[in-house]
Amino acid sequence: MAQKHNVIVAGLLAAIALVMPAVAQENTPNDPRLFTPGKLTVSTSEPSYPPWVLDNNPEAGEGFEAALVYALAEQLGFKRDDVVWVDVTFDGAIAPGPKNYDFSIQQISVTPDRAKVATFSDVYYQSDKAVIALPDSTVASAKSFADLKQARWGVAVGTTDFDYVTNVLGIDNAAVYDDQAGVFQALQGGQIDATIAALPTALYATAVQVPEAKITALLPKDPKDEGLALLFASGNPIVPWINEGLAAIRDSGKIDELVQKYLVADPNIPVINE
Repeated sequence: MAQKHNVIVAGLLAAIALVMPAVAQENTPNDPRLFTPGKLTVSTSEPSYPPWVLDNNPEAGEGFEAALVYALAEQLGFKRDDVVWVDVTFDGAIAPGPKNYDFSIQQISVTPDRAKVATFSDVYYQSDKAVIALPDSTVASAKSFADLKQARWGVAVGTTDFDYVTNVLGIDNAAVYDDQAGVFQALQGGQIDATIAALPTALYATAVQVPEAKITALLPKDPKDEGLALLFASGNPIVPWINEGLAAIRDSGKIDELVQKYLVADPNIPVINE
């Protein structure tokens, strides 16, 4: 009987010995739960645009989201060369199912529908809204929501910008376009006076897509926009560890530093709150 007991104990100890190294490596760069242990595999879209990624080169670590990933990786204990980037479209990132990476970062807003098929990290950024108009537009001198309502607005269908113009600004006659490119063409052609976008999008648009336009005002954050977060396959067990890393770089002021470097508009742009 004693011999049988000893065999059972030996078997249990052997099983524990096999499990303990894996458990000990959890929440480290060698975490076996990573897509590739020893690497932090991150997806973003190709091409990627400023101010999120500069020069379409996330490996350089320039641009808000690229720099955020490297700051997070360092906090988690990864070396810079341990960060691996893969190209995944936005639609591919938000689609349900397994992922060939640890998380995706490409300005993905947290929404209830997406949360049903994927798991989000804590929010890393929530943007102000910005008014985009030509310099000679009447919108350029607007001081209130009432002034803004006098303009001819255009927005892309099915977007949070459309919801904001309708529900926050109270504009019910905005022209609707298939996409943002159509909105900008209408702005350039004088068919509309203004449009709206998240501040980082507006910064890029007025620098590259419609350089003749400018940001004429900043507006309050969208109350229905929960912000941007990292997106994981549903139920990914490393999410709490990643959230610890995000909290650490937030508490250290690193995220605010990156916001100031990449996502801040001209301080002289007026703010309209009501």
